[in-house]
Amino acid sequence: MALLFAGIFSANAASVWLDELDISKTSQGWGEPHKNQSVGGHALAIGGVTFQHGLGTHSESELQLALNGGAEKFSGAVGVDDEVANSVGSVEFSVVGDGKTLWQSGVMKAGAAAKSFEVPLAGVKTLALLVGDAGDGNNYDHADWADAKFEISGARPETIFGPHEDAVILTPPAPATPRINGAPIFGVRPGHDFLFTIAATGDRPMKFSASHLPKGLKLDSETGFITGMLAKRGEYVVTLRAKNIFGSDRRELKIVCGDQIALTPPMGWNSWNCFAGAVSEEKVKAAADAFIKSGLQNHGWTYINIDDFWQTHRDSKDPTLQGPARDARGNILPNPRFPDMKGLADYVHSKGLRIGLYSSPGPWTCGGCVGSFGHELQDAQQYAAWGFDYLKYDWCSYKPELEAQRGSITNLDVIKSWSASEPQDVKQLIYPYAVMRAALDQANRDIVFSLCQYGMGDVWKWGAQVGGNCWRTTGDIVDSWGSMTRNGFSSAGHEQFAGPGHWNDPDMLVVGKLGWGRLRPTRLTPNEQYTHISLWCLLDSPLLIGCDMSQLDDFTLSLLSNDEVIAVNQDALGKQAGRVAKDGNLEIWAKDMADGSKAVGLFNRGEMAATVEVKWSDLGLAGQHRVRDLWRQKDLGKFNDSFSASVPRHGVLLVRVW
Repeated sequence: MALLFAGIFSANAASVWLDELDISKTSQGWGEPHKNQSVGGHALAIGGVTFQHGLGTHSESELQLALNGGAEKFSGAVGVDDEVANSVGSVEFSVVGDGKTLWQSGVMKAGAAAKSFEVPLAGVKTLALLVGDAGDGNNYDHADWADAKFEISGARPETIFGPHEDAVILTPPAPATPRINGAPIFGVRPGHDFLFTIAATGDRPMKFSASHLPKGLKLDSETGFITGMLAKRGEYVVTLRAKNIFGSDRRELKIVCGDQIALTPPMGWNSWNCFAGAVSEEKVKAAADAFIKSGLQNHGWTYINIDDFWQTHRDSKDPTLQGPARDARGNILPNPRFPDMKGLADYVHSKGLRIGLYSSPGPWTCGGCVGSFGHELQDAQQYAAWGFDYLKYDWCSYKPELEAQRGSITNLDVIKSWSASEPQDVKQLIYPYAVMRAALDQANRDIVFSLCQYGMGDVWKWGAQVGGNCWRTTGDIVDSWGSMTRNGFSSAGHEQFAGPGHWNDPDMLVVGKLGWGRLRPTRLTPNEQYTHISLWCLLDSPLLIGCDMSQLDDFTLSLLSNDEVIAVNQDALGKQAGRVAKDGNLEIWAKDMADGSKAVGLFNRGEMAATVEVKWSDLGLAGQHRVRDLWRQKDLGKFNDSFSASVPRHGVLLVRVW
């Protein structure tokens, strides 16, 4: 191969190693890119051969380069790093020039020998180095670009963050007249506190009213808060009304008093992606205040969730994390940053919002704070007494061998009903969640139960049976194209396990200013952010904002306040989208809506703009249908047999088809 290309390269060409360039601009699905080391921090090694130069990364991965007219050739070797030689890691490498694939490695697995490549670059302006997950997820996909170098005869290549995109706001401003938004259905259990806020845009002051409100509930006409308690099971159809000086609006709300809550995916905010271990009562209150000031509450956003670090820490020298973990009776105590948990919950409730918090089934949380192991019933009852409405329960320090400390729990109903043929390792995964579910069932409060264990044991297959209202299907998300697409598009096939009261969760939203304690703007491009929100809405995922709510910019606010897009996520039918067509990097995802229409995402995961077509036959339709662009809230016309549009790089067109 080297002899084949030798004659066409300049005799004056110089070499530039890839590791001489700024590799920090690599976008990847897990970890951080490493220069001359694997993603795990070891010497680069593939198939027993070590390499001195290169880039260690992880699928899904992308590094963009501007070649500046001087590059003649790119060469090197690729493979899965030997640090995962005994794992299931498998990847596929691609070199893409000006949007065209110049070379592909084919699927490469852990332990295989490195594959060499030489790619001529004459006339190529931009280059993308891509690592895909080979279609089987990205577990252990530790990928190496080894001895990778450029032959140049002019200017050096330069790594870039991808083509520049303007942050174009597509969401039209809400009208001055009232418009009622948010969930059209709401679940509550008998005898439990009820809180529902009528979400409505339009100029204030605004008056609210409701017809056929069931006994036990009352409406505050000034705020739109519906509160109280229902004693009787049943379904109640209420007509909501909102009125201001410009007009009025009405809409039906179905209230279901029974065994299920979270009949639509939870929508709200979580503290982790912006504040991480620096969360405090003041920051949580500020997030609630920002929900009101920004108007997000008027679009149906509801939850203010505290993640890790509200408890005391096992060994921190920070005095704000120190103190007794529990009182003399074993009740959990917050750290000094949270002096009044009930007061904080009351503050959030006073704004018509609900509030959540975080724990672990192990003795310690992911950050080293106090977990719930051995105190599940006490903790559930304490959360209820404080007034919390949501629990994220994060696996972390839990180990099955801990159960020997308290004896067998196989007498729990959820375990007894489990199939005897189910593998023991799967049973061990559900044990700790069954324990907390049983505890929550004894607490006198509706608390959404979020299982956070990263998709282990195919949690989507049993999450509902263990009483989860939502469950993480993936590892943690970061604000990269690789991470976001891995978490979102890997949901194909999971749709059969989701529905009202139980949802697949590919993790939080990574838009706005975030940074896990060191705030910065998201690294997703504007088009990637449109893809992110569109896909999460189609997937009926919980929508949990991860940015600093006090620093919302206009573009981020527009992403979070498009009521026609949000309606896809909050549809009463609760049917998650599935992938209905795929052509290379072009994909069609669609979901059925309660009114008989279809919500459809036309996605372009490629490096250049492309025409994406959805055929009515792929949707089970025929004849002529009306198409509406949901981001622009604009009818596009009626189309026979199919609909097509140009979709930008890493972009989406989200439509609804009647």
